[in-house]
Amino acid sequence: MHMNSDWSNLQILKWAKVSLAISAVGLAKLPAQAAATNALRPNIVLILADDMGYSDLSCYGSEIQTPHIDKMAAEGLKLSQFYTTPRCCPTRASLLTGLYPQEAGIGAMMQDHGLPGYRGELNHNCLTIAEELRRADYHTLMVGKWHICHIFFDGKKQLNHESTVPFWDNKDDWPKQRGFEKYFGTIHGVCSYYDPFSLVEGNTPIEAGPTNFYYTDVITDHAVANIAQYAGGDQPFFMYVAYTAPHWPLQAPEADIAKYRERYLAGWDVIRTNRYHRQIALGLIDKSWPLSPRDPRVPDWNDVKDKKWEANRMATYAAMVEHLDHGVGRIMDEIKAKGIDKNTLVIFLSDNGGCAEVVQPGWYDVPSKTRSGEPVKVGNSNHAVFAGPVDVWQSYGIPWANVSDTPFLLYKHFTHEGGISTPFIARWPAVIKNGGTLSRQVGHITDIMATFVDVAGARHPTNFNGHAILPLEGTSLLPIFEGRQRAHPAPIFWEHEGNRAVRLGNWKLVANDRRPWELYNVEEDRTEHHNLADSQPERVKEMAALYDAWARRCQVVPPEALPRLQKIIPASND
Repeated sequence: MHMNSDWSNLQILKWAKVSLAISAVGLAKLPAQAAATNALRPNIVLILADDMGYSDLSCYGSEIQTPHIDKMAAEGLKLSQFYTTPRCCPTRASLLTGLYPQEAGIGAMMQDHGLPGYRGELNHNCLTIAEELRRADYHTLMVGKWHICHIFFDGKKQLNHESTVPFWDNKDDWPKQRGFEKYFGTIHGVCSYYDPFSLVEGNTPIEAGPTNFYYTDVITDHAVANIAQYAGGDQPFFMYVAYTAPHWPLQAPEADIAKYRERYLAGWDVIRTNRYHRQIALGLIDKSWPLSPRDPRVPDWNDVKDKKWEANRMATYAAMVEHLDHGVGRIMDEIKAKGIDKNTLVIFLSDNGGCAEVVQPGWYDVPSKTRSGEPVKVGNSNHAVFAGPVDVWQSYGIPWANVSDTPFLLYKHFTHEGGISTPFIARWPAVIKNGGTLSRQVGHITDIMATFVDVAGARHPTNFNGHAILPLEGTSLLPIFEGRQRAHPAPIFWEHEGNRAVRLGNWKLVANDRRPWELYNVEEDRTEHHNLADSQPERVKEMAALYDAWARRCQVVPPEALPRLQKIIPASND
């Protein structure tokens, strides 16, 4: 499946800058005996939310109740400037490989355009965290959403439970083949919470179990069971817990939704302003940064006619976030119950900013009926249909995504701050000594792999299974965990669907697809209020040149120049 040759990737290696990634010493900053003793190396739990905005946790300014994640922050640290990519697939590729998405082969989601950076599945010139840590004698476990390989759709027949044609063309890039010993979750990226499509255990597709199945809870059940099985053994473990919450469809138990309905009748203007002021009080943002303006497509709440329907959308979203928080609490409780609390590194973050997409019936991965044959009510146009149940697929749209991304501009898909800024919380009592720390140091999604290689005492190889392996792009976050200043990994780059950006120190150059560059001093104006491109043309020119050089090195291709999609052929039914 992978057309890019080792020769071409060796050329990339030649073009690559000398990485600031992990040295062969691995645990140079930890006690000297740690690298030699499994018991002293941390267990690692990585928890990823899906499409949750920067301000959706109460410890980041929200009115949503997230006490368990808040407790993680109170006992650990949180970062105010952590960046992902603008969307699910590329973030997961970067998170798992420590590379930019195009270097790993995920330049355009799961689509195969026939170019090395755009094959739609992980290539073999990268290692996943699981492959890396398995080499370092870790158990490797995963629960939840994968979303970094091809999916074959037989129209909507598979989604509607009318076809047994495989939804895959191969399983080469499924979790078990990319280093994970155990896997339970969904291969595709979006699914019903009550009856998820593409559910897999190991390498075997399965169906949702009992009638009270709710995917967020089932992910938690499997994560807790993994901890119970592997805690305290001869080897440390790495577990990746990839929730689908709170990605649409907006589905949650009625009792959880009811708790929030009255609250959101206050409207998006009041909720957003309140979040902004709480963020200032928490020290997350500077009071000199103005709140970004309400999206011009969104009306004043006073002019909204169907306020109960709108409030229900956000109430359902909030219920999904709170349900996820309960899951995190159960995971943390199990870690403590097993006596591995002190030397377990737990990281929580989201994969991108809040999602402004308006779900449509014609989208290829949206079903038209349930397993029992009930029609699925799709979309946000019928205000007689309220989000929450199994037969409704809605999203919360631009208005509430604008709230989720408080105080920033834009959303998932885009490289303005609203699309790429996420909460980031780390808890590791053996190393993070000052609980409740807020760090303003900059981190990037490529740093996750580098951090785990560092704390595990691993050695990133130059070759693996006969393939040349690219050097890591990120650098370890361990100095931040230890309360020290980290050398700034500058510059940092982004590109998705033509939306692009580069951050160099306190300066950020950013543009939407085929639009002119904008320039912001994010130290003084992180809400991207004052575009300085016209007044500083030389800085724009210099930073644009950095971006162009990076794009050439990482084989980034503008969307309008991508070749036609390669046809994906389903595997034989096995």
